[in-house]
Amino acid sequence: MHAITIDEPGGPEALVWAEVPDPVPGEGEVLVEVAASAVNRADILQRQGFYNPPPGASPYPGLECSGRIAEIGPGVAGWAVGDEVCALLAGGGYAEKVVVPAGQLLPVPKGVGLVRAAALPEVVCTVWSNVFMIAHLRPGETLLVHGGSSGIGTMAIQLAKAVGAKVAVTAGTREKLDRCAELGADILVNYKEQDFVEEVKKATDGAGADVILDNMGAKYLDRNVRTLAVNGRLAIIGMQGGIKGELNIATLLNKRAAISATSLRARPLTEKTAIVAAVHEHVWPLLDGGHVRPVVDREVPMSDAAAAHWIVEASGHVGKVLLVTG
Repeated sequence: MHAITIDEPGGPEALVWAEVPDPVPGEGEVLVEVAASAVNRADILQRQGFYNPPPGASPYPGLECSGRIAEIGPGVAGWAVGDEVCALLAGGGYAEKVVVPAGQLLPVPKGVGLVRAAALPEVVCTVWSNVFMIAHLRPGETLLVHGGSSGIGTMAIQLAKAVGAKVAVTAGTREKLDRCAELGADILVNYKEQDFVEEVKKATDGAGADVILDNMGAKYLDRNVRTLAVNGRLAIIGMQGGIKGELNIATLLNKRAAISATSLRARPLTEKTAIVAAVHEHVWPLLDGGHVRPVVDREVPMSDAAAAHWIVEASGHVGKVLLVTG
């Protein structure tokens, strides 16, 4: 088979479409013939040499994929060769074939299509586990999503609206904010021109956001805490704005607030299986019913993954950029 390899860390040109050995499914695993994968920020960090795959994972980038089951490993029940699936991965999605633990498989939702289903697993599992399983967003509460036009952001908007929450987003252009509004966002903040602390407080009559989904980390830490409502919950899922920031403990205590920080890739198999099961139970009916949809900016041939990385790093896209094998 062919896969995107990284011989030396570097820019997008470090991504090379090369012939590699076929993977073989082991106990509890299936082999998937990949139809598409999607570009995530973690893939860019791996290409740059900053985010190695966890032990035992495929060395190739790619944290999600869609495709058809080509082979069933020992001890797998409930799946058959030929089933159309999408999958959460620890790596290996940038390839023609990938081995997947059976507990990380999901059926392709009705009406989504095989290729576009590749845009779902990583973002849906990230949003559901952080916003709902950890931060427990409830109907009537306000969710602030930083990077509202990203793959994570576009899914978070839709899921929060589906459960009856109010949604605030930050983005850097009017066009991106308009796309967020089309998905249901209620409060639109251009972070280049406006102070999100002030804007969210103004839009919530001074209360603030009950839950914040943050991809920036250190740069936004103090402002995020100041934006939180009483009993608010800050869920940190990224470090695009640095890894070290100052935290006013008094503000956190006065608000009786909580901060969580998680990454999905390195979680144990049991935790990933539980998250995927929860997503299948709670989110898949919304997808099957057409209430939630993946937002795809464009599709790029997987062999030209470098071009897709240039697109994502330029940050002009909305939603996901897909890599297609066909």
